[in-house]
Amino acid sequence: MNLNVAGKRVVITGASSGLGEHFAHIFYAAGADVALLARRKDKLVSLARSLENRSGGKVVIAECDVLDEDAIETALGKAHNELGGIDVLINNAGVTRQSPALNQTAEDFDAVLDTNLRGAWLAAVATAKLMVADGRNGCIINIASILGTRVANNVAPYSVSKAAVLQMTKALALEWARYGIRVNSLSPGYLSTELNSVFFQSDAGKALIKRVPQRRLGQLAELDGPIMLLASDASSFMTGSDIVVDGGHLTSSL
Repeated sequence: MNLNVAGKRVVITGASSGLGEHFAHIFYAAGADVALLARRKDKLVSLARSLENRSGGKVVIAECDVLDEDAIETALGKAHNELGGIDVLINNAGVTRQSPALNQTAEDFDAVLDTNLRGAWLAAVATAKLMVADGRNGCIINIASILGTRVANNVAPYSVSKAAVLQMTKALALEWARYGIRVNSLSPGYLSTELNSVFFQSDAGKALIKRVPQRRLGQLAELDGPIMLLASDASSFMTGSDIVVDGGHLTSSL
């Protein structure tokens, strides 16, 4: 099995923090050239500097709001031109708004769906057009969630958006297989991050952890193998697939 991604041109949306930032580090360390797209240019500049202090490939940054179709096409065009093509898109940009559904406004719903679904759609389509024009095979990885399959309280729009991302993955995989473009998704479960550390130290957080069959949170590094598999030629016969990384959470009893 060859999980080698050295020399691949990898574009990551939502790259300025969280999973996107983590993916930037692991792909760059593995020898890939990376293009980092996000709204916060200062964060991108800082991340690019930290990457370039280590040995690795090329780093390109582009300020981009996935709510803006023109901005997406411009940023991807820059990435394509400066990297010499795009082999992999990590469709990672996403947001959530937490409150009971009865308190969520239409604005809340639109904000989540526009970023998580419409933005992912626009980025995937714009990237696929560049790949088709180049006449080269490619790979698109949509970052979904176990909440696209099961549900939780207070994040209804997020769950709806991620369920749609899973179906979008299958639909695009079907249409683009003829062009040599594979479209898969990665569905993380609950992971340990700085942002959620306080919650998971609370009684409610500890109770949630007990519902995970492995009785623990995942670590960001535990996404590395699955996403490298999807980005590498080792998954050349996989398209329309979803890889779940959740400690068995989706299989927990009702």
